[in-house]
Amino acid sequence: MPLTIATWNINSVRLRQDLVARLAAEKAPDVICLQETKCPNASFPSKAFEKLGYTHIAVNGQKGYHGVAVLSRRPMREVVARPFCDMGDSRHIAVDVEARGGRSVRIHNFYVPAGGDEPDPEVNPKFAHKLAFLDEMTDWFGTETEAVAPADGAIVLGDLNIAPLEDDVWSHKQLLRVVSHTPVETERLEQVRRALDWVDVVRRDIPPPEKLYTWWSYRAKDWAAADKGRRLDHVWLSNGFSDACDRVEVLREARGWERPSDHVPIIVRLDV
Repeated sequence: MPLTIATWNINSVRLRQDLVARLAAEKAPDVICLQETKCPNASFPSKAFEKLGYTHIAVNGQKGYHGVAVLSRRPMREVVARPFCDMGDSRHIAVDVEARGGRSVRIHNFYVPAGGDEPDPEVNPKFAHKLAFLDEMTDWFGTETEAVAPADGAIVLGDLNIAPLEDDVWSHKQLLRVVSHTPVETERLEQVRRALDWVDVVRRDIPPPEKLYTWWSYRAKDWAAADKGRRLDHVWLSNGFSDACDRVEVLREARGWERPSDHVPIIVRLDV
């Protein structure tokens, strides 16, 4: 039986729990990974999701900011919630989800810092934090291989807050000096990916030059007509495990749902 996994920056889980319920009703993923939940663990609306069948829940949250969570219909256990950069931010959680034959799939759910507005670490501490976070991801993936990607297979997903390819943004030329698409960020993200030779299954299945976005700003009066998006959300599978992914869907229409997040879900199906 396939394992379907959705990742979505929900931009406040309490404000948009009805949208999570809609995703569950329309697409029925086995696992839903959320970012930017913006609530402490004690305030997370677990009971609402348990009623939808997501009885296994792991949360790493904080008041008003950041936060990640994993909802699962299959048995799972929390592995680690790593505190990157000693900032006290809730930006990562890893779980093992049950697969066939006693196997498990490790899922790393990330919310990488956005980085502020000025792409200069000398004058912008938020951008410096983003680069340091990416460097720490690279070091961790490279030095603690088994902890990150055990033999049964692993996934890195979430809002990585970088659109790495030219066709991941509406205008490569105009966004080269805009945080999320600057060369220093895209190069850092590629270093993270190469640390364990992760496979970007979204772009494997929907290759360039097709434009592909997962985020559209709230500032646009008509987001769909302007279509000035960026692909900030990602799904990577560990090398040797990526063939298990046989379907990728970017749920663009969710950006038009009532009171939407500015991000949309990505759903992948794994034959595991």
